[in-house]
Amino acid sequence: MTTIRIYDARQDKVVTVEKIERSEAEWEKMLTKAQHEITTRKGTETPGTCLFEQIHEAGIFRCVRCGTDLFRSSTKFDSGTGWPSYYEPVSPLNIVELPDTSLGLVRTEVLCARCSAHLGHVFDDGPPPTGSRYCINGLALKFVPQDKL
Repeated sequence: MTTIRIYDARQDKVVTVEKIERSEAEWEKMLTKAQHEITTRKGTETPGTCLFEQIHEAGIFRCVRCGTDLFRSSTKFDSGTGWPSYYEPVSPLNIVELPDTSLGLVRTEVLCARCSAHLGHVFDDGPPPTGSRYCINGLALKFVPQDKL
């Protein structure tokens, strides 16, 4: 069993959790077809189709596969790209950033640290205070309002 440290927003502290490792077939049984395509096969949803663009209430966006806290709604902004965008994660512990040279481009892929779900990419053209734009597939996330944390 491999463990990792992540930040738990509900407890407001760093906790040790088991890293989740499942086969593609196991993930396929647990997710919708679209969620599986994005989080497991590194797909991308059609821009402008995510309903999270209309969410403006306080809360946390979690990984759809394992429930790890990823982004606070207070860091969400309208990037004009058609995908949910955030200027910083809940904690650097909760994500992994890897070089991605697919499609002939040099980008930085963003994965969930606990289950390795593909979330999207991060770019350096975001707003202050970080200058980062985490461009994330909405189907890789689930929203939990602040009062339900």
